[in-house]
Amino acid sequence: MMTGCKTLYGTYERPDVNTKGVYRDPVSTTDTLAVNDTTSFGNMPWREVFTDPQLQTLIDKALANNADLLNAALNVKMVEEQLRVAKLAFLPSVAISPQGTLSSFDGAPVTKAYTLPVSASWNVDLFGNLLNAKRSVQMQLLAMKDYQTVVQCNIISGVANLYYTLLMLDRQMEIVDEMTDLTKQTWDRMKLLKETRAGYRSTAVQSAEASYLSVQAQAVDLKRQIREIENSLTLLMGEPAHGIVRGKMEDQKFPSYLSTGVGIQLLNNRADVHAAELSLAQCFYDINVARSRFYPNITITGTGAFTNNNGLVNPGKILLSAVGSLVQPVFQHGQIVAGLKVAKMQYEQAYNTWQNAILKAGNEVSNALVLYNSSQEKSLIEAKQIEVLRQNVEDTKASYGLNATTYLEIISAQSSLLNAEISKVSDDFYRLQAVVNLYQALGGGGK
Repeated sequence: MMTGCKTLYGTYERPDVNTKGVYRDPVSTTDTLAVNDTTSFGNMPWREVFTDPQLQTLIDKALANNADLLNAALNVKMVEEQLRVAKLAFLPSVAISPQGTLSSFDGAPVTKAYTLPVSASWNVDLFGNLLNAKRSVQMQLLAMKDYQTVVQCNIISGVANLYYTLLMLDRQMEIVDEMTDLTKQTWDRMKLLKETRAGYRSTAVQSAEASYLSVQAQAVDLKRQIREIENSLTLLMGEPAHGIVRGKMEDQKFPSYLSTGVGIQLLNNRADVHAAELSLAQCFYDINVARSRFYPNITITGTGAFTNNNGLVNPGKILLSAVGSLVQPVFQHGQIVAGLKVAKMQYEQAYNTWQNAILKAGNEVSNALVLYNSSQEKSLIEAKQIEVLRQNVEDTKASYGLNATTYLEIISAQSSLLNAEISKVSDDFYRLQAVVNLYQALGGGGK
C-alpha cells in the first residue's frame, strides 16, 4: 500500500539530464565555455540590450499589437479555465430536475404527481485520479505561459533584426550614393579626355559609363529591399505598411564583452527549455492518472426530494436517500493497460524532447557567440582594408592624369572600394544580429 500511494500521489522530480559542455566557447582552445560569473547576458531586460529609442518604440508597438502574442495570451486564459474546472472536480456535482405528471385512466379523475428532487454526487478521489489530473493541467498552464514568453522573445528579436537590417541597408545606400558620385566623376573625366585628346579610345568612356550604371542598379535594388523590410516590420507590429523612423548604424552600441552564464542558468532562462520540462512533468502526472484507473472508482450520491409519491400523499413530503457505489475495473479489453503503456512512452518522448531542447539552446548560443566574435574581428580587418583602398583610388586617379595607369585600373580600384565598404557594413550588421541571436538564445532576458 505504501508503494502504491507513492506511485499514485508522488510529485514530479527533475530527472538527470546532460548539460555538460552545453555550448562551445568561441575562443577557448578547450572548446568549453569558460564563464563562471552569475551576471548572465540572458538576464538583461530587453531595454538594456536594445538601447536605440526608435527601436524601443517599435518593440513596444509590436508587444501591444502583434496577433501571435495576443493569441498566446488567450491560450493562457483558456488553460486557466481548464485548471479552474479541474479544481472544481473535487467538489460534489449538484443537479435539480423537477418533474410533474398528469394522468387519467378510462375517464377517471386526473391524478397529479410531482417530484422536486435535488441530487448531489461526489467522486471520492481515494486513488489520486482527480489530483493528478489537476496537477497535469497545472503543468500545462505553466508551459503555456512559457510559450507566451517564447512568442514575446521572438517578437522582440524579430523587430530588432528587421530594424538593424534597415540600418544596414541605409548605410549601404549611403555608400552606393557616394560611389555613384565617384563613378559619375570618372565617367565625366573620361568623356572630357576623349573630347580633348586625339586618339583617345572610346572604350574607356564605355567602361566608365557601365561602371556608373552598375552602381545605379545597386541603388535601385537597395531601395526595393528597404521598402520590403519596412513592410515586414509594420506587419510584425500589427499596422498597415508605412515608413519607419530610425537611427543610424554607426550610433548603435556594441557590448564590449558578452557574458552568457553557466549551463544551469540556460535552463532557467530559456522559456522553451522550461516548457519542455513542464511537458515532461505533465506526462509524469498523466502516468499517475493512467495508474489510478486500475483502482476502484468510488462515488457517493445523495438525493433529497419533495414529492407526493404519484399522488398518494397530499401535500407532498420530503424524501431523502443516499447511495454509495464502487466500480472496480476487471476486464476493459486491454484499454487500461494500453493507456498506461502509452503514457509511459509519451513520458520518454517528452524526456527526449527536453534533452534535445537543451542541446539546441546550447548550439544557438555557440553560433551567436562565434558570429559576434568573428564579425567583430573581420570588421576591424576590413576597416584597414578600406583605408588602403581609398588611398589606392586617389593614387590611381592621380597617376592616370600622368599616363602612368589605365582607365581599367581606376574602375577596378573603385569597384574594390565599393565591395569592401559594403562587406564591412554587412559584417557590422552580423555583429548586431549576433547580439539579437544571443539575447534570444539565452531566453530573452527580463521584461
